[in-house]
Amino acid sequence: MPRNGSVQYGRYLPIEEHAIVGDLRTVALVGTDGTIDWFCPGRFDAPSLFASLLDARKGGFFSLSCRSANRPKQLYLPDTNILMTRFLTAEAVGEVIDFMVPETSGSAPPRDLIVRQARAVRGRATFELGCYPAFDYARASHEIEIVEGVGAVFTSSAGRFVLRSNVPLIHDGDGVKATFTLDEGETVDVVLEWQGQVHPLVPGEADEMFLRTQEFWQKWIGQSRYRGRWREMVHRSALALKLLVYHPTGALVAAPTTSLPEGIGGVRNWDYRYAWLRDSAFTIYSLMQLGFLEEAAAFMEWLQLRCEEATLERDVMIMYSVDGSDKIPEHTLDHLEGYRGSRPVRIGNGAAGQRQLDVYGEIMEAVYMYNREVPISYDLWQTLSKRLDWLADHWEEPDEGIWEVRGGRQRFTYSGLQTWTAFDRALRLARDRGLPARSNKWQRLAAKAYRFVQQECWDPEIGAYVMHPGSKLLDAAVLCMPMLKFSGPTDPRFLMTLDHLGKELVSDSLVHRYAATGHDGLEGEEGTFNLCSFWYVDALTAAGRVKESRMVFEKMLTYANHVGLYAEEIGPSGEALGNFPQAFTHLALISAAVNLDRALDNNGTLVRP
Repeated sequence: MPRNGSVQYGRYLPIEEHAIVGDLRTVALVGTDGTIDWFCPGRFDAPSLFASLLDARKGGFFSLSCRSANRPKQLYLPDTNILMTRFLTAEAVGEVIDFMVPETSGSAPPRDLIVRQARAVRGRATFELGCYPAFDYARASHEIEIVEGVGAVFTSSAGRFVLRSNVPLIHDGDGVKATFTLDEGETVDVVLEWQGQVHPLVPGEADEMFLRTQEFWQKWIGQSRYRGRWREMVHRSALALKLLVYHPTGALVAAPTTSLPEGIGGVRNWDYRYAWLRDSAFTIYSLMQLGFLEEAAAFMEWLQLRCEEATLERDVMIMYSVDGSDKIPEHTLDHLEGYRGSRPVRIGNGAAGQRQLDVYGEIMEAVYMYNREVPISYDLWQTLSKRLDWLADHWEEPDEGIWEVRGGRQRFTYSGLQTWTAFDRALRLARDRGLPARSNKWQRLAAKAYRFVQQECWDPEIGAYVMHPGSKLLDAAVLCMPMLKFSGPTDPRFLMTLDHLGKELVSDSLVHRYAATGHDGLEGEEGTFNLCSFWYVDALTAAGRVKESRMVFEKMLTYANHVGLYAEEIGPSGEALGNFPQAFTHLALISAAVNLDRALDNNGTLVRP
């Protein structure tokens, strides 16, 4: 079945032409043409069932749209993660409601219900349905059984799912299809259930699931204490972040997709369906700013387990699978052509074996902020203290840094900055709570890390902090200095660095991570980095340049897609690049909005809590 609205990029709908629905275990990407072209049942990093986003011919998809529609519209229903795609035709208006039912029980097996409701809003609308799965990244064959009164059952060595509907389905090659016409006000329900039972769809069943899902999301976002100027974008970011939490463990994935390219046709294609300690810590900080403490508590439990499992030889890993495993071998799926021909398609992530010393600072910052709301346990404090012992012995060694370079280890400025953060926050936490601490040792190490950044990472000729000692490259990661209280926001060195970054790395509101490629060990170029753009907003706000900060922020909001979501990067023509949606971007948007609001409410002065 042909895809609608994909003329610009041939067979592939642009990354930004998608929204997501999810059940707190996994998500499905739904295109503006009504096609689910990415879905991994069971959990985020499971083998895909639909993956036409990575191979239009082999990947598999699940489409439901109006015939002859040429003007699709897509939006989320207010304060929910329930998606509406509306199709405008010459004769009628039809719409499809998509959602997954949140799975919050710790004992019930996942059902991974994808509910799709087709409705004729005006006139007489003809819909076309096509379900063509490709189990296990299109590596496993399957059988199809049409069951009268139920729908269809798809069975493979990789699993089984039931497609239930009262619309008669026709066997068509590797899938099923249907065409049906609805009069104004009529509705047809279609439910996909992974590992589900073979039974008919009960009248009203989908409506009951809709109401339950709507209530869940509206109740959840209703806890937000944000009342600022950008409520819609902040809450959409929070709702997106919540969808990236794997509820059974509290882990939060960096993005729900793999191998969406940072440059079309390039090799910078990575699997982000894992929980980075850094991303999780930043995300928890952002959610806590809005008042969401349940997610923070779940993360603290998950973090404690990871710290307890660490060894003195390796200590904590930089990323884990959602169940806490640190075994994430990276390999390629050579039978898939990749998004718009961008090979290789990777699953797993070799960066799991890297050393990134900055994660300790980000962890301790998140723990410090959480402790201000809910006192941490003694057991967590004990295991964090052991991790700081490891950092004390290794922080002066080179690492791959926050950007996970594959061009050799360095003593990155940002890693030194976060080493200072780790020991500084540990000292503050111990002092605030009266916890037992190696205070003298940690104070010496914090001072040493501070001097490393100020003395060895400052280049007086350039007049800026550089990426690492001896480098002439700028690094947008140092924009975090005032946010971490390492540097005063009007400190001359920071202001000089901010100006240099503005000249070399910023194009309008868009910010590159660093000024040149090649040093990171990878070929090709990448887009501007959305995380850094929102960090730039934060830095300008802290520096008192609030008018400029607000302008940059408002411009960045125009780069969100039609439902307020961002990928990792933005390309030369404003297109989305990289995995989608990316947690890092949305957490930085929340922080930038909260701090900019605070500054505007205080006559241009940012007063941090």
